[in-house]
Amino acid sequence: MLILLAVLLLPYLLAPLYRAGHPVSTLMAWRWLSGAPVSRQWLDFSAISLWLPRSVVGSEDAKFCSHHGIDWDAVREVVDDAEEGEVTRGGSTITQQVAKNLFLWPGRSVVRKALEFPLALWIDLVLPKQRILEIYLNVAELGPSGQFGAQAGAAYAFGRSASSLSPREAALLAAILPNPVRRSARNPGPGVRRLAGIYVARAQAPDLQHCWRENRSY
Repeated sequence: MLILLAVLLLPYLLAPLYRAGHPVSTLMAWRWLSGAPVSRQWLDFSAISLWLPRSVVGSEDAKFCSHHGIDWDAVREVVDDAEEGEVTRGGSTITQQVAKNLFLWPGRSVVRKALEFPLALWIDLVLPKQRILEIYLNVAELGPSGQFGAQAGAAYAFGRSASSLSPREAALLAAILPNPVRRSARNPGPGVRRLAGIYVARAQAPDLQHCWRENRSY
């Protein structure tokens, strides 16, 4: 019982320490342990083309700058759709995905969601918004064969650094989330190209740019 309690409390002790450093995801660690390839080069937020975080926020979590780890409106929509028998998106915020990537496991389960919700609220409380997004951009899977983070994803898809991504390239990377194995920014299909066009427009939205200025420093 004490061991289980310690395992459950460990993420809450570690999260404040992630204000600095270069954390890795549980998926990255698992791939290392299993001998699968992993490619990740950490880039500080200031070194990443701002088109990428804008595109990712516009595609994954439009209320990122205003919620406190959970987008309760999105949660309600998911619940309503589920009650009507409709297949829905996960409704996870970027903060929830950081909680999952750093401390939990992939896949959908009630147990994981039950652990993820309070952990996302805690991460939002102890880490600044920009740091949360910086971590996400460095641990998200962005390639089909072990490419993690913006730098590895940009190098694989476009042969260039994430610091010099164009609005279109950034939107293409955002469009392959959360499944870069089935979707490709390197050879985008019609669906990915269509999403990228939407995300380019969202990245230029005045409300997102205002949100970005308000939450840029930490």
